[in-house]
Amino acid sequence: MNTALRGAMTVEEYLAWSERQSERRRTELINGQIVTMPSERLSHSRVKGLVYLTLLQAVRAAGLPCEVMPDGPGVRIDDHTLYEPDALVFCGGAPPPTSMLIANPVILVEVLSPTTSHHDTSAKLIGYFKLPSVAHYLVIDPEARTVTHHSSNQMPNVLSAGALRLDPPGLDLTVEDLVGPA
Repeated sequence: MNTALRGAMTVEEYLAWSERQSERRRTELINGQIVTMPSERLSHSRVKGLVYLTLLQAVRAAGLPCEVMPDGPGVRIDDHTLYEPDALVFCGGAPPPTSMLIANPVILVEVLSPTTSHHDTSAKLIGYFKLPSVAHYLVIDPEARTVTHHSSNQMPNVLSAGALRLDPPGLDLTVEDLVGPA
């Protein structure tokens, strides 16, 4: 589908289009346009795996009624924008198994890559915090081995080591667990 020939696609149209695709490729809907995500570097995939595992272990250790998702489900920002974060945590009621959306994320994570870093640190930052449920947005730089913690009620904090508390929902992590060994 050539979206340049038509008007802006809505999230509902995008989800219907996505379900009709015969092969899985990562895309997002940005201002009504389908944007294909580039192939990932090995370092990016490794960090995404560590992020998912670290968040999952932290949720289990805290005994919280939350679920951790790797990339896959989308997060609707508005009628024409849906992002697919590298990982997320939501708490409370789970969506139906056939859902392609998470409506109430509490923690969103993006791992920087050369082609997405500007968007991850600008438009996504603004968009994610439009959602009332979002308390934390973590931007992980695998090259610099840092985590930038954006919180809904504090200034951003760039961490290269040490503890990271995400409350709500009440998770304790370390930067080292998120970015992996040096």
